[in-house]
Amino acid sequence: MNKPKIVVLGAGYGGLTTVAKLQKKLGVNDAHITLVNKHDYHYESTWLHEVAAGTLHHDRGRMKISDIINSAKVNFVQDTVTAIKPDEKKVELANGVVEYDYLVVALGFEAATFGIPGLLEHAFTIGSINQSRLIRQHIEYQFAKYNNEPEPKQERLNIIVGGGGFTGIEFLGELANRVPELCEEYDIDRSKVRLINVEGMDSILPGFDPELIEYAMNSLEARGVEFKLGAFLKECRPDGITIEQNGVKEDIPALTTVWAAGVRANHLVEESSLEDNRGKVQVDAHLRAPSHQDVFVVGDCALIWNKEIDRPYPPTAQIAMQEAEVCAHNLIALVKGGELEEFEFINRGTVCSLGEKDAMGSIFNGKKLFGWSASVMKKVIDNRALFKIGGVGLVLKKGKFNIFG
Repeated sequence: MNKPKIVVLGAGYGGLTTVAKLQKKLGVNDAHITLVNKHDYHYESTWLHEVAAGTLHHDRGRMKISDIINSAKVNFVQDTVTAIKPDEKKVELANGVVEYDYLVVALGFEAATFGIPGLLEHAFTIGSINQSRLIRQHIEYQFAKYNNEPEPKQERLNIIVGGGGFTGIEFLGELANRVPELCEEYDIDRSKVRLINVEGMDSILPGFDPELIEYAMNSLEARGVEFKLGAFLKECRPDGITIEQNGVKEDIPALTTVWAAGVRANHLVEESSLEDNRGKVQVDAHLRAPSHQDVFVVGDCALIWNKEIDRPYPPTAQIAMQEAEVCAHNLIALVKGGELEEFEFINRGTVCSLGEKDAMGSIFNGKKLFGWSASVMKKVIDNRALFKIGGVGLVLKKGKFNIFG
């Protein structure tokens, strides 16, 4: 009997966690497993804001796939997916085609620009290691350039962050710590630098307890972050943005605009024949595409409804890794026999970093954490994610242990 071919697209949290569990539970004679990824490394997407701010070296935030997978059990193909053809049970790559019996779509996210003029062309996004490196280098260039012109330009020192969600706030926390270092390095008065958060809602961090939100805002404001809430970004230009707040438009000059106000699933999902809901696949209880039972979808490409609040669960690393474990269990059951498992999200809490030594969040049954203790818990969560993917070895190599500063 031919071994079933399992193909996993993407080596993010969802895809790599799926492969990690498959290679533990399936023998070389059970299935042929292929992992397809654009790069030869996995990066911690929840650490990208640190790379972008320059508080974490990019090599700390990425790890070789070859160090994580068992090459005797998993065939790694470094290539770019160009099309998913579920009716033909194949995936087209830039340099070839792979066929499958079971497919796992874990291609991650792309920035959602909502049609705002100029955003795609002139704003940075925190979507990959290379994008984050570009942001870091761009910001440092603006600081270096400031005192090397006959007339210093204030717009070089204005940094706009669009979006008051998780990524935007964590990025601002890192920037608030990094800016004083840049000012000292480039002989710039800290009071001249503006960090401006533009958020369309009346509050940052939707879904968080008001007490936690207040703590986050106070922490960031104390370090120089300005909040423009209820403000809609109307246009982005190379030299600034236009916002509308309370019916009044305002132009803010800035040479750095970072957009962190929304993501969408990889466009290949919508372009495939998989039945999608606003670009995502609303999977069944077993995480399969309703229209194609041999296709599993996890992570940012999957839409799972939270019945308690009648809204989809937000795309997070926590839910992606839980989905991956259920996905791998069900693939193993299909290959070796056994009962399929239904996915049920277990919310273990969320902690939002506000910089190296500060954070806030709630864990377990709503226990609130603030400051240093929350920062320590954030590092524990980060290390746990590494352990789930690559075991103790990966934690020791890439983990965060600087809990005392």
